[in-house]
Amino acid sequence: MARLDASDLAQRLGRQAEAVCRHYLGAGRRQGNYWQVGDARNTPGRSMFVRLKDSPKGPAGKWTDAASSEHGDLLDVIRESLGLIDFADVAEEARTFLSLPHPEPRPEAHRHAGPPAPLGSAEAARRLFAMGMPITGTVAKTYLRTRGITALHGTDALRFHPRCYYRPNDGPSETWPALLARVTDLTGRQTGTHRTWLAPDGTGKAPIDTQRKAMGDLNGHGVRFGIGTEVQAAGEGIETMLSLRTALPDLPAVAALSAAHLGALTLPDSLRRLYVARDNGEAGEAMAAMLATRAEAAGIEAVVLVPTLGDFNDDLQAFGVAGLRAALRVQLRPQDVARFMVLAA
Repeated sequence: MARLDASDLAQRLGRQAEAVCRHYLGAGRRQGNYWQVGDARNTPGRSMFVRLKDSPKGPAGKWTDAASSEHGDLLDVIRESLGLIDFADVAEEARTFLSLPHPEPRPEAHRHAGPPAPLGSAEAARRLFAMGMPITGTVAKTYLRTRGITALHGTDALRFHPRCYYRPNDGPSETWPALLARVTDLTGRQTGTHRTWLAPDGTGKAPIDTQRKAMGDLNGHGVRFGIGTEVQAAGEGIETMLSLRTALPDLPAVAALSAAHLGALTLPDSLRRLYVARDNGEAGEAMAAMLATRAEAAGIEAVVLVPTLGDFNDDLQAFGVAGLRAALRVQLRPQDVARFMVLAA
């Protein structure tokens, strides 16, 4: 059955071969009736050719790498470009792609795209995030799972980029898979994008000097999970807040991305109680205390949540979901235990 399913998916992808190539092999370009790129992992180059239309030589979607003699179909492209292993994940990604609209590219579309956005600007951040794809079936989801994070509801602020540029302090630019996070203000307007570069198999971060960077306007803003209400949580890191949501799935949360930005986080007028998920260490303690003081001055009850280890993701990995819930239960207000810990009852 899997073979039949694979054949059907490959044929359907072949009917949208150019759209598939533009999405997963963006480092290449169209040359006549072929898409030319370095290899199936989206390396820049010219040795791999993907047939874009049916011809006597073969069906659309078939490809050959002249350098390595490898060949395959567009399911192989999805697997290699995203670093997937299981066929179930490849099939899920293919079905997701096929369910999305893919308009035909306009030959002169680039003339109407506007001028390049300034490097590091909010507009550049918005354009980068728009290039990402849902994290389902990608190495970004694998990465989060390796950190013990399984609750990924309400995470439309996260996307995946298979080959995100990384510029080291010296040497040429590189490309690595990356987890993208959308930074927004209180109105939902995107002001920035945060990047976490990942190892190709998703088992950790990329082996580079600076594994995280943000671009755009971050001051006062954050990465938001869930719909904010009169009660929400705030903390530094994306993994920290997703760990909290793994234990408390219905608690809205915002990641400020650093200790300094946590201290400067803008708070909504509707907020009545704020849980500050502190990281241990001098900077984490100081900025959490600063945010709590600002909240109290604005008439918002502030409750600082303290992890056992370095941060709440460390706690999740060390003690599991049940252990993290037990540690949080004694720190929450009684009414919020009933409200947010239904799954732990």
